[in-house]
Amino acid sequence: MTEYTNEIDAQVDDVIYESIKPSSPQSFFLFAGAGSGKTRTLVNVLSRFKEEFGQEYKLRNKRIAIVTYTNAAANEITHRLEYSSIFNVSTIHSFCWELIKSFTADIKNWIKSNLIVEIAKLEEEQSKSKDLNNKTSIGRSKKIESKNKRLLSLETIQKFIYNPNGDNLTKDSLNHTEVISITADFMKSKELFKQILINKYPVILVDESQDTKKEFIEALFKLQNQYEERFSLGLFGDTMQRIYTDGKENLGIGLPEKWVKPAKKMNHRSKSRIIELINKIREDIDGQEQFPRIENKGGTVKFFAVSRTNDKFEIEEQIRQKMREATKDDKWNGNDSEVMTLTLEHHMAARRMGFSNFFSSLYAVDRLKTGLLDGSSSSVNLFTKIVLPLYKAHIKKNKFEIANIIKHHSNLIDKQTLQNDGNKLELLHTANDKVNELLSLWNENGHPTLIEILKKIQETNLFKMPSVLKVVLKRVNVDSYAEIEDSEATEDDEVLIAWEEALKANFAEIEKYNEYINEESKFGTHQGVKGLEFERVMVIIDDEESKGFMFSYDKLFGIKPLTANDKKNIDEGKETGIDRTMRLFYVACSRAKESLVIVAYTNLPEDLKKNVISNGWFTDDEVVAIS
Repeated sequence: MTEYTNEIDAQVDDVIYESIKPSSPQSFFLFAGAGSGKTRTLVNVLSRFKEEFGQEYKLRNKRIAIVTYTNAAANEITHRLEYSSIFNVSTIHSFCWELIKSFTADIKNWIKSNLIVEIAKLEEEQSKSKDLNNKTSIGRSKKIESKNKRLLSLETIQKFIYNPNGDNLTKDSLNHTEVISITADFMKSKELFKQILINKYPVILVDESQDTKKEFIEALFKLQNQYEERFSLGLFGDTMQRIYTDGKENLGIGLPEKWVKPAKKMNHRSKSRIIELINKIREDIDGQEQFPRIENKGGTVKFFAVSRTNDKFEIEEQIRQKMREATKDDKWNGNDSEVMTLTLEHHMAARRMGFSNFFSSLYAVDRLKTGLLDGSSSSVNLFTKIVLPLYKAHIKKNKFEIANIIKHHSNLIDKQTLQNDGNKLELLHTANDKVNELLSLWNENGHPTLIEILKKIQETNLFKMPSVLKVVLKRVNVDSYAEIEDSEATEDDEVLIAWEEALKANFAEIEKYNEYINEESKFGTHQGVKGLEFERVMVIIDDEESKGFMFSYDKLFGIKPLTANDKKNIDEGKETGIDRTMRLFYVACSRAKESLVIVAYTNLPEDLKKNVISNGWFTDDEVVAIS
């Protein structure tokens, strides 16, 4: 092992600080593997920048933009930077919308050109269809009609709207994909836009850059290349942790000669055995090696190859007991509240926690995933941020909290209504009656469904309802969709159908879902816990239960043979599902600080045991087969 100290990365902060100084802007890519303290470096550098250049930036109305992957990450960094006004910390969608929102005419032209191209493509596909009455053709016809209507309505739009955390279904709103695409296009093609951008943001730092939208990253590269004397682009990332397909492949490789390329070598998070494992996983990918802190010797790693014929809930409990014995750590025992369980897909966690009826149909629609997973969807928030707190206050008989929720969220007694109504007391009594009417759904141990709750909210007009849920209620209440006013585009049918299914769920599922997305449960996914860390981690692997096609642990571990297409991609140097799976496995395993167990379900447990041992990642005494 190379001789080193815990200060092996001390110079990295200085290198990055020098790169963002106004007198000598330099672009950089910081390699920061798992547990390397990337956020600490970011905060340290920016705090130092604020001390030296903060006043100058304020006077010149300049800011440093920090683009992060989630709202939670943005909030954490903002807090650690003490809410300084010279830093704009936001998600990519929020950042892009702030850049383009005043360019209404340009947005309109972009949308118009894009719609014309999309309609032409759809019409060409439709002309080749042999059966115009099949599901695909009918769906395509609806899309053509919807896009033509949007094209016609463009002239009447005075201003576009967009909510980074919303459903964006109205005709004057942009969707999430459009906001990124428009921004990237403006960055590459509009000189005024470029000048405004780099004058306001001479430094743009992108966290988790390997998973940031490829077109956005490529537009930034082009901008940096054109204005390298005035603009510093800083990318923080690790190509081994790229787990989404819309990120830029091989980011960090083949960068311009002038770029600075520092690397953080220490993993401050994990014990040495876990770091040894994740180094092995990435050995054949890029050879990047991390070192543990001097005091972080030891750690436990186990791999259980389990037959799919076993009861999963029972076997996972037995394995926790075995880990307790192996680690002599009682927190592995019975009560799993001290163990983080990582599933391959969110719906696996939803099934284990009991909220899959609500979750699964929404999760199946790409457009709804982001808002569902970060808890930011306005439609979801009606239940999680208003109805759930109201219900909890009701259970606790906390009348003050109930009144507070109504005051903040109900139009019945908002400030303007109270000012305009002469009989305020009667207004308050009416609001109270309607609250009780809603809460009566839980009387006598009632278990209302979400659609029942939604109907009661509509009847009482107690809370403002998001547009998508209004349309769902219309669809539920009529015999024919033709009777519905066409206030939303017909291409949003999949969104509405998904909500119709989700609203059949019992309200108890909202409680479980809310625990999950707020990280109050001890369940997560291999992907979703990137950047997080836990003392004890159980990684659940089961290709059959996950139902995914992007990842294949069976292929990674040699249980399933490679397809002809896999071999072709390997020969051509293209990415395969095995590459994606290996990166995902790296992310999942690298969350553990003290102890890690992998529970891999398979039809061939003995073969799986033999394969993972011969692979060199695990030793013979670390692998157990359970038939």
